[in-house]
This record gives sequence, C-alpha cells and structure tokens, in this order.
Amino acid sequence: MLTLLNLLSAVALLVWGTHIVRTGIMRVYGADLRRVLSRSVEKKPMAFLAGIGVTALVQSSNATTLLVTSFVAQNLVSLTPALVVVLGADVGTAIMARILTFDLSWLSPLFIFFGVVFFLSRKQTRAGQMGRAAIGLGLILLALQLIVAAAKPITQAAGLQVLFSTLTGDVMLDALIGAVFAIISYSSLAAVLITATLTAADVISFKVALCLVIGANLGSGLLAMINASGSNAAGKRVALGSLLFKLIGSLAILPLVNYIADILDKMPVDDEELVIFFHVFYNLIRCLIMVPFAEPMARLCRRMISVEPETDAHLRPKHLDRSALDTPALALANAARETLRIGDVVEHMMESFNKVVHGELREERAVRRLDDDVDVLYTAIKLYLARMPKEDLAEEDSRRWAEVIEMALNLEQAGDIIERMCADVAVKSLNARRAFSPEGLEELNTLQEQVLNNLRLSLSVFLSKDIPSARRLRRSKHRFRILIRRFSHAHVERLHQKNVQSIETSSLHLGLLGDMKRLNSLFCAVAYTVLDQPDDERDED
Repeated sequence: MLTLLNLLSAVALLVWGTHIVRTGIMRVYGADLRRVLSRSVEKKPMAFLAGIGVTALVQSSNATTLLVTSFVAQNLVSLTPALVVVLGADVGTAIMARILTFDLSWLSPLFIFFGVVFFLSRKQTRAGQMGRAAIGLGLILLALQLIVAAAKPITQAAGLQVLFSTLTGDVMLDALIGAVFAIISYSSLAAVLITATLTAADVISFKVALCLVIGANLGSGLLAMINASGSNAAGKRVALGSLLFKLIGSLAILPLVNYIADILDKMPVDDEELVIFFHVFYNLIRCLIMVPFAEPMARLCRRMISVEPETDAHLRPKHLDRSALDTPALALANAARETLRIGDVVEHMMESFNKVVHGELREERAVRRLDDDVDVLYTAIKLYLARMPKEDLAEEDSRRWAEVIEMALNLEQAGDIIERMCADVAVKSLNARRAFSPEGLEELNTLQEQVLNNLRLSLSVFLSKDIPSARRLRRSKHRFRILIRRFSHAHVERLHQKNVQSIETSSLHLGLLGDMKRLNSLFCAVAYTVLDQPDDERDED
C-alpha cells in the first residue's frame, strides 16, 4: 500500500511540476506566446510550427489548446487555423516527452535550488517567474526519478502484478484506461511518461503500453472538451475538432497495435525508449496527415455545434477569459476591455436620462434594465480580478489591477446615480405634472452633454493612459464645477424672480445638479490615477 502511495505522490508531483512550469512561462511570456499564435495562423505550416513551439515551452498541449480556444471564442482567430495549431501542439507535447526521458537527474537539484533563490528574492519580477518555471522543471525531473524508484517494488508485489495483468487483453479497453489515466493525471504528457517508466520496469507489457499511449492522447482531447465546457460555441468547436482528430487517429491505429508491437519488439532498443518513440512518431504522422483535413473538420464542427440564440436580454461578459489568468498582463487587458463595455452601457444610460428629462417616461424602465447590465458586468469583473494571484503581480501589474477595479467601481456607482436621477425625474416631474423652466431645462441639457463628453474622454484616458488627455480631463472637471456653481446661482435667481416652474421643481433641479457633479467626479477620477503614476512610466507613455 505504501508503495502505491509513493507512486501516486510521484505522479502528483509530476503533474504539479508541469503546472508550475506552465504558469511561470505564461506569466513571463504569455503575451508574447499569444502574439506568436495570433500572427502564425495565416499559413498552415507556420500555425503548425507555432503549436509545436508554444507547447514545448509551456509543457502542456492542454495549455496551448486553451489559448487557441480563447482566441476563437473572442473571434480573433478562425476555426481552421486554430485546429492546425492544436495539431502542432500534439506534436510538441510528444517531443517534450522524448526530451524528459533523457537522464537529466543531475539537473533537478540545480533547477530547484536556483529556482527557489530567484523566486523568493525577486518574486514579482521576470527573473522570479523564471525561477518559478525552473522549480517546476526540477520537480518534473525529480518526479520521474521517484516514479522509477516506486515502480521497482511494484514488480515484486504479487497483488499489484495481478492488478496490472488485467491490462493484457482488449486493446479498446486498454486504450480507454489510458484515456482515464490522462484525465486523472490532467496531462497526457504525465500519462505517457509514467507508461514508459512502468514498461521499463516490466510492470506492463509493450503491447499494453502502446494502447495506453494511444488512449492517453485520446484522454487529452477529452480534457480539452471538459476545459472548453464553459466557453461559447466557437470555443467548443476547437476542443471538439481536436477530440475528433484524436478519435479518428485512435480508431485507425488500434487494429494495427499487435502488428506494430511485433515489429518494434524486434528493434534493438529498450522498451521504454520504444514507447516514447512510438508516442512521438504516432502524433507526428497522425497530425501531418490530418492538417489538410482541417477545413472539412471545421465545417463538421460548425454543423455539430451551432450558435445558440441569445435568450437572456441582459448583457454577459465577453472578454473575461479564464485561461488568461496565468498571464496577468493579458488578464488585466481582458478586464479593462470588459470595463469599457460598462462605460458603453453607462453612456447609453446618460442618453436615456436625457430623454426622460424631455418627457419620455418609458426610457426610465430602459435605464433600470441597463443598470442591471452594469451590475452584472461589474460583478463579473470583480470576481475575475479576485481570482488573480495579486501577491505575485509585478508592481506595474498591481497598479493596473487597482486602476481597473477602481474604474469599474466608479462606473457601477455612476450607473446607480443615473438610475436614481431617472426615478426622481419620473416621480417628481413627469408623474406630478411639473415641468422644468426653459432656462432650467437648457442648463440640464448643457450639463448632460458635458458629463457625456467627460465620460467618453475618461474611457479614452483609462485605456491609453495618455498624459495630455488626462490633464485635459482634469481641467474639464474644474470647468464643470464652475458651471455647476453658475447654474445653481441662476436657479436661485429664478426663485427670487418667483418663476413658478422653477419653484415647483426646485428641490429636483438642485438635486440633479448635485448628482451631475458626483457623476462628473466619478468619471474624472481616472485622470488623477494616470497623472499620479511614477515618472518612469509617464516617460514611457
């Protein structure tokens, strides 16, 4: 029992090591990797090579598939080149399995030692994240040693020999077990490496090992489907295409396993090496054959997964890609894009408010619905940012994290204010049959137009962090406060002149002036955030 636990813990360490490498690389080079993928999809050979290269870096074809799936889900990449990249990713993970089976045990303590030193001393820098990746590589190499050590006693345990002896019959059953193994270990790479190790220890036969490798590749396709379950129809098509490619390859080669095993057995190479070479060449040949069929597969996936009609009238987040959370710069960019969507909704609310002021009562209900959309997007952004490991963020990313959450919060509060303003106008003016004076109505129009202009400028400043625009926004805030003061005095003067309309709507009018002032302050707050940033960042801008 203890031997089995040692083996399971070694497997867990291997999976954890691949996870650490992937997250470390993604945090340092995630934006560059996505840029490479997005620029390489125009031609199939380049897309195929990009899939190989990115997977070799992040140690996981699942990670590459998640990246491509997020591209397709956001309509940045079409389905056909995405499927080619995924085929390249399958070859990349097979090549990494070959590299990791070399005797690199002497590198493990070096990777772990220097990785820990850099990660703890420079945690929020590029060097610190590269140290994190080095720790992961060291753990992978260490885990492989532990798996070999744990597998030796298994060959001498009668009970476990009986257990593994059940994997000597049906090739379909063995392949299915390999698929389950890949899903449990959350990595086809881990499943293949462990299979090779067990084969070298004579725990399983060579034929069974080949079936397990084929099943592990199929299991990685099932993992991609599971990971894409929360994506939209476009993202699910990528995972489905990858799974179908692997299923076709598995069904084509499984009937030939006995023949292939007999041929490879005659070669003067260790069984462990043969398992890895089979994994590499099986994926290479399968993927090269499948590349010309990427377009037909894309058409099939579109037919199998159609775009579901939008039944919910409320907005839903579009840019909060969960796979980008390992890359802070990209995750923050996604959150910023979603925040801009809140700004667009608030702009619509301001336009509807203007219609309410001019007597269109039905627009008040539209404002309430729009405020619900603002609340939905704000909550999604807040939860998305909360999932980011803020303690590991670099100083610049940490500052941007605060800017995004502050801007989203200000826009959400602005939405609540606009909703209340519309309700006040509806109850105290329209329903009560009380109209603003012509002068008062003109003042509200002027203020509303100025607030709307400042909102648009603030969204531009938030996105670009342009210093001159931030200064212009700050000046606009001061001019707006002077305008509010002037209009307040003008309203009091109308009261002094006993203007009946001004008297009837006085409390409402002054309340709207105060609300407009608060709205303008919320919109202009981003100017101070940009102007207060360090001088070195301002110079870069």
